[in-house]
Amino acid sequence: MSSNVYQLDAKTADKLMQFLPGSDSNLPPGSKYRKKIEGQTVTVYSSNKLMVQGSASEAVALKLLRDAGIKVAGESSEKKKSTSSNSISYDGFNCIGSDEAGSGDYFGPMTVVASYVNKKHAEILKVLGVMDSKNLKDDKIIELAEQIIPIIPHSLLVLDNPKYNERKALGWSQVKMKAVLHNQAITNVLKKMDGEPLDYIVIDQFAVQGVYENYALTAIPERDKTRFETKGESKSIAIAASSIIARYAFVKYYDEIIRETGIHITKGAGAKVDLEAAKIIEKKGIAYLDSVTKKDFKNRAKALALVNKKK
Repeated sequence: MSSNVYQLDAKTADKLMQFLPGSDSNLPPGSKYRKKIEGQTVTVYSSNKLMVQGSASEAVALKLLRDAGIKVAGESSEKKKSTSSNSISYDGFNCIGSDEAGSGDYFGPMTVVASYVNKKHAEILKVLGVMDSKNLKDDKIIELAEQIIPIIPHSLLVLDNPKYNERKALGWSQVKMKAVLHNQAITNVLKKMDGEPLDYIVIDQFAVQGVYENYALTAIPERDKTRFETKGESKSIAIAASSIIARYAFVKYYDEIIRETGIHITKGAGAKVDLEAAKIIEKKGIAYLDSVTKKDFKNRAKALALVNKKK
């Protein structure tokens, strides 16, 4: 049995574990996570080492790390080049693309969008300037979203904070939530297409296909046409369009929280967010904070500590 070991720091190990399916309860000594994934044994140790054991250990380890957005040292440029050259030019086909926003933000919901973009619409979206939403400011996101929403068939699903927190309390990981929402959004779009041609369904990859299928609850529609792509917004304009609409919906919810509290809140989950959450506790109470945040994030405990420190 081959094995691959990666030394992570505490922050990176925590980030990885957010994207992994739920751990087995019977853990070996010195470990904080163990699960069989795609036939490989995946273990995260208290020392923050990741070990993957099995016949396909390297491939699965690299996929898991990439899915979590973790750079892997030692990948050759030749390997990256060959991966890129084998990718499909999706914008020359009729595609459904799906993406999400809000999963890494303490405040606000998780929004998931699937969109159908045919070859004609792909050209229009390019002229409008549709691209990866991570490279766009909020005002540009709003401008673009309001132009493309009337043009393309799409499905927007919003997992608000109370529902997110309920799922977490039931043991759902973010990956499971995303898989269920992506699958449902794609199914919804398929029902809106009215016989339009479909070549591919492209999902911005947040989990390897086996994990996605395990969590999706219902069968993947058009499975033979479905592809999973890392950094999908740069490879498919259908994903880029979905990314913009998802971010647009997220920004609208975020702005509503600011209006309700009168407190500026920062996106993400950094130290500024702790301070802002503490101000909201003081102004509106912990119950309100929990209704507009993801309770499993560490920001909650840090904000409470800040409030208690003042007392």
